[in-house]
Amino acid sequence: MTGTKRGPSGSQRGSGERPPEGQGEVSALLDVRGLVVSYGPVDAVRGIDLEVGKGETVALLGANGAGKSSTLRALSGLVKARGEIRFGGADLRRVSPDAIARAGLVHVPEGRMPFRSLTTEENLLVGTVARGRRTAEFTLSDVYDLFPPLTKLRRRGSWTLSGGEQQMMAIGRGLLAAPRLLLLDEPSLGLAPAVVDTVYAALREVRERISVLVVEQNAGLALGLCERAYVLAAGEIAMSGPAAELADRESLLASYLARESDADHAADREVHHDAHHDERQAG
Repeated sequence: MTGTKRGPSGSQRGSGERPPEGQGEVSALLDVRGLVVSYGPVDAVRGIDLEVGKGETVALLGANGAGKSSTLRALSGLVKARGEIRFGGADLRRVSPDAIARAGLVHVPEGRMPFRSLTTEENLLVGTVARGRRTAEFTLSDVYDLFPPLTKLRRRGSWTLSGGEQQMMAIGRGLLAAPRLLLLDEPSLGLAPAVVDTVYAALREVRERISVLVVEQNAGLALGLCERAYVLAAGEIAMSGPAAELADRESLLASYLARESDADHAADREVHHDAHHDERQAG
């Protein structure tokens, strides 16, 4: 295929993306080594290594309480963590969440987190605040093209939206923050099938333009979207590899996704937000 290069794990990436100025070519956009996240005496994440290449889409899979959300929160600076986190070659330890977002590591958390006093469009435009002087890959018009249901809701109060509409809005807000890497936490959770189809159709377009790290319990959805995947079990990496190969190991994958650690579940529950169940159809 012309116009593409290979990422750190053999994945294709766009040829137009450059490394940060003054740093030369880096092996991965995100490089995590020995990540540990603890809540009191409980280690929710236990020394994991992972990486995401430029232009790559990667999944982080696992059952409830496996440590997936805690991992994303550590990457975005929302919880204290031990280990090494490098983004674009820069060390993110002791960097504030706001500065991490301005650097292009943008987190769309589980629970959507709408600003309830704002309209749908005002919520979307909040994303522009986080990007600083960087030029966004996605415009407001692009977001409406990706999520057509939001177009007719742009002037409506965000508190009136369904769970699925709020999820589209949350992802759109993240895209307007000019991410170099978009972190998505359970984008399909609690959504009606038609809404999931809309969200994942949009993500298939998004992955062509930026890097994505998506946390999912729905392995089929994630493996169909991503090039590589990691499987977390009790806070540790149990499996990893190309998405197609993991999909072929269905029985083993299912056994890990069915496991749930009470201790880790309790730890993750401290940082989770209740998802809105969506019964409405998109479009």
